[in-house]
Amino acid sequence: MPPLARFALRRLLRGVVTIWFAVTVTFLMLRLLPGDPALAVANPNMTRETRQALLHQYGLDQSLAVQYGKYLWQLLHGNLGMSFSQSVPVTTALMERLPWTLLLTVSALVVTIVIGVPLGVVAASRRGFWDRAVQLSGVVGQSLFVPSIGIFLLYLLGLKLHWFPIGGAYTENTYGIAWYGSVLRHLVLPCLSLVLVQLGSYVLTLRSTLIDALGEDYCMLARANGLGERKVLWKHALRNALLPTTTLVGLQLGFVVGGAVLTETIYAYPGIGRGIYEAVTRLDFPVLQGAFVLLSATVIVANLLTDLAYGLLDPRVRTV
Repeated sequence: MPPLARFALRRLLRGVVTIWFAVTVTFLMLRLLPGDPALAVANPNMTRETRQALLHQYGLDQSLAVQYGKYLWQLLHGNLGMSFSQSVPVTTALMERLPWTLLLTVSALVVTIVIGVPLGVVAASRRGFWDRAVQLSGVVGQSLFVPSIGIFLLYLLGLKLHWFPIGGAYTENTYGIAWYGSVLRHLVLPCLSLVLVQLGSYVLTLRSTLIDALGEDYCMLARANGLGERKVLWKHALRNALLPTTTLVGLQLGFVVGGAVLTETIYAYPGIGRGIYEAVTRLDFPVLQGAFVLLSATVIVANLLTDLAYGLLDPRVRTV
């Protein structure tokens, strides 16, 4: 088997095991939450027989081991169960919210890369004031907490200055181009919250790897051959410095997804994160399980693709 195929197979098996572990931990942790999930599906005023029949319908009267086995079996067949509070399939409930979460997380990652690459290049190539300024901004950005920056932006840019909407994903009764414009305006504050929190680590990592790359022999050889510093920077050093930064993007996806849960709650953004918050308040186990499984699988698959891309770009990691 070719080295790249073996590397891909190892990473794929590791990803499957990780997803199983995430599913198991999620299942067990939700059962440890305080409160009775039966309250979400059974009215206290119901008769005992009606209550038991309803609990039996959702499998809540069975042992933990039986519930776990059935859940895994249903999961393998793509069935995430029925929502206790909404009485609709969990898949339907999540698919209505998934596009909004994808829009938010992908936008945050793209904006972070578009802003982070030039800042990292400036910090690495212009040592002095600009380098110190970017480093200071990066350290401050790393210390920010998603709810804190979210509430600050909500208060300043939303409530005080009225530049952007303070909640939701779009304005009601808007259509056509106006609807898309409304979606973009509602996206700004949640996206900006995530970008500010993750931008610092991206810039500092790129700066560090770029400085190391500029000191490598191939860059010195390029300079000796008469290549200008700008071409050495953009054509040779940056290309190699982006390899570890590519891995960071995959790792940051997990942070972005986790931050999206808090951000969507603060801005009442109708994504999966907001759905998780609402499901917790309702003790809606199937929705919580489905959301955690979906988000975990998204992060794991993203990291798997990042590993494969890194292995394709750098043959040295294929033996790891």
